[in-house]
Amino acid sequence: MPIIKPISDLRNKSNEISKLAHESNQPVFITKNGEGDLVVMSMSHYSDLQLKIELLSKLSVAQNQKAAGDKGRTLKQVVGSIRETINAN
Repeated sequence: MPIIKPISDLRNKSNEISKLAHESNQPVFITKNGEGDLVVMSMSHYSDLQLKIELLSKLSVAQNQKAAGDKGRTLKQVVGSIRETINAN
């Protein structure tokens, strides 16, 4: 269930909003005049979202490459490439 707070709480109870965002690890939706206005979240939650977006972006690229006929590389090729990189250092 979403956490919804009025903007007056953000102004008057910012420490409580911060604690709530950190403890729940969920965004806190801030309303202004009864309408959605802002979303407040912890840095760790924001970082998690950024990582998910990056992963989904990479999966989308891979899906498009496969649809275009790209066969990719075999596991043997990938492992060989990793070993070459490790041995080069």
